[in-house]
Amino acid sequence: MIRAVLDPNVLISAFISPPGSSPDRIVRAWREGAFELVVSPKLLAELTEVLDRPKFRRQSADGRASAYVRTFAAGASRHGDPPDPPAVSPDADDDYLFALARAAGADAVVSGDQHLTGLAAPSPPVLMPRQFVERLQRGRG
Repeated sequence: MIRAVLDPNVLISAFISPPGSSPDRIVRAWREGAFELVVSPKLLAELTEVLDRPKFRRQSADGRASAYVRTFAAGASRHGDPPDPPAVSPDADDDYLFALARAAGADAVVSGDQHLTGLAAPSPPVLMPRQFVERLQRGRG
């Protein structure tokens, strides 16, 4: 089974995007058991913090954001935050994603962030959401 770390921005996009978007399809595929999602306290905290911002107030109302984050906290493969992640990305705030992916033996980091998608030869590889959906579809066929 594919094991992946999703950039919190992919999860945020799934939360606010219309059904059928690549991020939405990724979250639905995870709920259907198509891949193993890896999360950490830092990733969940970042997701919580961003969804709590005023610009997401309408989508997050009535506890929807909290329930969304709890879904990942309860159903994903939880790993601790790796200490001192090595510098990988031009954006140091994203380095923990690679440290988490490596520690968990993930096959991919899924992100649309150009800081990550533009890396020369990251390990594990970075897949854009659409690429990850295509990989999941190939695995089902």
